[in-house]
Amino acid sequence: METPAHENNAPTPAQRALDALSENTEDTVALDALANSDVLIPVPDDAGDEEAADPGAVALPVLEQPGGTHVVPVFTSELEMAGLLPFVSRYRLVPLGALAAQWPAEDLSLTIDGSSEHRLTLSSEGVRTLLARP
Repeated sequence: METPAHENNAPTPAQRALDALSENTEDTVALDALANSDVLIPVPDDAGDEEAADPGAVALPVLEQPGGTHVVPVFTSELEMAGLLPFVSRYRLVPLGALAAQWPAEDLSLTIDGSSEHRLTLSSEGVRTLLARP
């Protein structure tokens, strides 16, 4: 009997990289592994089906944090996404390094697995300098 992927509790490569970075923020192997991982980006409810399916465009969901900071949440698994945003019904799977390479210059942070113990939040500059891959 096969176990569906969302029920498998084994950590993903991205989660293992986040765990390594929680112990050593300068671990270049972990940063490379994270940048080369795919992440789940929730599709905003107001995005139409055509926009959600367009492989050339990704609508970033932006959450406002206390204090007025803006953050884009991404996730390493469906389980992590459901833990923070249980109401999300659609998402896009995107290479994190490619997303980071096109990250907006404005002050927009990125949070990976925001409700987990291995979460990571980076500033706009951190996203572009640590995770961007061509």
